[in-house]
Amino acid sequence: MFVTRQLIATCFAIIAWGSVAVAAIPKTRHEGDASIVLDLQPFTHIAYIPASADLSSLRIESIKATKVATRVRVTTDRRYCQEHSAVEPGGSMYCPRTSDESFVHAYQVTYSFRGQPVASDEYGNPNFTFSVYFRPDEMSPALRSAISSGKTKGTFAAEFFRVTTSRDSIRHVVVDSTICDGNYVDGNWTRTNPKCEDTMAYQSVARPSIYITVSVYPVTSPVETAAAGKSPALFNYSGDR
Repeated sequence: MFVTRQLIATCFAIIAWGSVAVAAIPKTRHEGDASIVLDLQPFTHIAYIPASADLSSLRIESIKATKVATRVRVTTDRRYCQEHSAVEPGGSMYCPRTSDESFVHAYQVTYSFRGQPVASDEYGNPNFTFSVYFRPDEMSPALRSAISSGKTKGTFAAEFFRVTTSRDSIRHVVVDSTICDGNYVDGNWTRTNPKCEDTMAYQSVARPSIYITVSVYPVTSPVETAAAGKSPALFNYSGDR
């Protein structure tokens, strides 16, 4: 079993939690603290991986029951932030601080793939993982039973999901300009061709995204199809898009 690195959102990150750093997080609420609660969308069933990824290496690694947060609280401790901004120009990584809330039951489906090693990885590890999450009612009874009994490995688990990939085009604004030739004469810029005029225009062009969109859908497995005597079909898919 190779070592994997977790792909989170659209970037690779290695986060080290030291005991000193954790102890520095302000725990006490002060008067004047600002706090907001934001909704999360953990059930999109979508992940983004680098365009350089080897799609032929994409395979399911594990399925497990878990809990995921559906909200995040962002709190700004003004006293704490002011104290640290006076000492550190960049401020503190805990200003503001965040905490997950409103956890719900879910199933985590983890996939692995091979890609270009991260430049900061001194070992050059080309193996990565990403995870998508499903509500319990999006999983078939047969799959939930298999998960409970620990029989969700390899090809068997893959039969319960359909994976699609796409690479979108992203529009970029580019500058199309014409700069006339010339020289400085007595400190003034003088065009070589007096009739030439500098021009500048902005254009919108489409370029391939640097990420591949991976969508994972629950489906009726061949085993369930044979048992029910019907054709394979998407099973109760109600994911947020």
